[in-house]
Amino acid sequence: MLTHLQIRDFAIVEQLELELQPGMTAITGETGAGKSILVDAIGLLLGDRADSGVIRHGAERADLVAGFDLSALPAAREWLAARELGDGGECLLRRVIGPQGRSRAYINGIAQPAQALKELGEMLIDIHGQHAHQSLLQRDLQRQLLDDHAGNQPLLAELGRHFRQWSELRRQLERLRQADAERDARLDLLRFQVNELEALGLKPGELAELEQEHRLLASASRRLEASQQILQWLYENDEVSADTLLGQSLHELDALSILDSRLVPVGELLTSASIQLREACDELRRYARDIDLDPGRLDWIERRLAEIQTLARKHRLSPEELPRRLGELQAELAGLDHSEQRIEALEREMELHHCDYQRIAAELGRRRQATARELGTGVSRAMAGLGMAGGRFEARLEPLERPTAQGLEAVEFWVSANPGQPPRPLAKVASGGELARISLAIQVIAAHATHIPTLIFDEVDSGIGGAVAEVVGRQLRHLGEHRQVLCVTHLPQVAAQAHHHFQVSKLREADTTRTRIARLEGERRVEEIARMLGGIELTASTLAHAREMIDLAARAG
Repeated sequence: MLTHLQIRDFAIVEQLELELQPGMTAITGETGAGKSILVDAIGLLLGDRADSGVIRHGAERADLVAGFDLSALPAAREWLAARELGDGGECLLRRVIGPQGRSRAYINGIAQPAQALKELGEMLIDIHGQHAHQSLLQRDLQRQLLDDHAGNQPLLAELGRHFRQWSELRRQLERLRQADAERDARLDLLRFQVNELEALGLKPGELAELEQEHRLLASASRRLEASQQILQWLYENDEVSADTLLGQSLHELDALSILDSRLVPVGELLTSASIQLREACDELRRYARDIDLDPGRLDWIERRLAEIQTLARKHRLSPEELPRRLGELQAELAGLDHSEQRIEALEREMELHHCDYQRIAAELGRRRQATARELGTGVSRAMAGLGMAGGRFEARLEPLERPTAQGLEAVEFWVSANPGQPPRPLAKVASGGELARISLAIQVIAAHATHIPTLIFDEVDSGIGGAVAEVVGRQLRHLGEHRQVLCVTHLPQVAAQAHHHFQVSKLREADTTRTRIARLEGERRVEEIARMLGGIELTASTLAHAREMIDLAARAG
C-alpha cells in the first residue's frame, strides 16, 4: 500500500507531501489545477521515461519519493530480498530527474536502474486511465487474472512442475537420440581409442620413473669413463696420483714436525684427508661397478617413451593426463553401450509426465472455460452499470500451437463498448474513457483475486454523469474496501463516495504559479463537493445536497 508521497520541484509543484490511508481517496480540484501531476509523479516512480521538462521552472532537479507498506506483499519482499535491497515491511522508491532528462533511481536508498522500479512497481500499483500502466492490456496478465479469479494457482503449480520435468526429459532424450544416430561410428572410435590406451597401460607415476631411468642409462658410458678417470687421478696412477702426492707430503711433514711442533696439526689434517680420500675411492669403485650398461633396456625405454608421447599428441594432452583420458573414454563407451536401455527408460518416464500434463491441462482448460463465461457475464453487467449499456465483455480462449508451462490455451479479453459493435481485443479499444471504465468493471468483478494493492483511476468518470457517475463512485468505494484506491475525479457523485478526500489547487503569485494539496474533512469537504455540484457560488441548497451525498455514502458503507 502507498503510505506517503513526497514531490519537490516537479512541474508546478514546489513542495508537496501526502500521507495516504487505506480505502478510497478522492483527488479533486479545478481543471488545470494539477490533479494529474500526482499520477504523473507516481508513474515516474514506477519507471516511466524521464524528461527534463518535468522540472519546475527555476529549479535544478525534480525529486520524487514514495513510501510503501509491504507487510501484505510477500512477493515484493522476496523480490527485494533476492536483490539485497531489504526484506522488511517498508519500502522507499525515489526518482531524481536532472537536466537533459537524466535521472537516478533508488530503492531503499540503493541506486538501481529505472527498469528495477518498473519491475517492483508492477507489484505495487496499477494505474487506470492511461495506457502506459494498463496491466490489463497485457495478455499474460489477462490469463493470470482469469486464473486468479478461478483459483487455478495450485493446478498451475502442478502443471508447471510436470511441464518442466517433461521438457527436461525430452531434451535429454533428444541428446541421446542424436548421439545414438552417430552411435556406431562413435563406438568404433571409442573402442579403438580405449584399446589403444589400455594396450599402452600407462600407470600413474610410471612416466617419471621411465624418464629417470632413461637419463641414467643414456649417461652410463660417460659416467663409467668419468669414474675411472677420477680413480686414476686420485689413487690408481702409480706415478702421479693424489694419494701418492699426499703420502709424500705426510712423510716430509713428519720430519719437519720434529723441528717445529706447530706443524703437527697440519700433519693430522693431512692424515685425515688421506683416510677420506681412500674411502672416497672405495665408494667410487663400487659406483663404477654398479653402472648398468644395458643398451637393450635403453632401447626399450626409448621406444616406450616415444609411444607415450605419440598417444599424448594424438589426444592433445600431456602424457600425465593419459590415464584420466582412458577413464573418460571407458565411461563414455559404457554409456553408449547402455544407451538403448536409457532411451527406453527416458521414454517411459517422459510419457508419464506427458500424461499427467495433459490431464491437468485439460482440467485447467475446463476451469478456464467456466470462469471465462462467468467473468464475461459479470463484467458485461458491470459495464452496463457504468454507462455502457449493451456493451459486451468476453474472455476468449485460443488453443496454442504447442504446450506451455501455463497450459494449452492463451487468454485474451475482447470487448464491445456499444450495441451492434463487434468485439475487439481490449488492447485495441480506442477510447481512453471506455478503456478505463471497462478496466474498472473488470477490477470490480475480480477485486478479490488481484494481487496489486493500490489502484489509481485517473479520470475514469470522463464523459459520464448523473446516476452512472453515482454507480462509478459506489464501485470505486466497493473496491476501496478491498484495495487502496486513489481516484482523480471531477464528479461530485464519485468524490462523495470516498473515504478520504484531497483538494488540489493552483496558487498564482506575482512571478510564479504553484500547486498545493490539502486534506479535506468536515465542512471543508462539504464545500468542495458543493463547488463541484454548483460552481463558484455556494448556496444553501448545494451545501445541503453535498452534505446529504456524503452522509448517504457513509451510511451505505
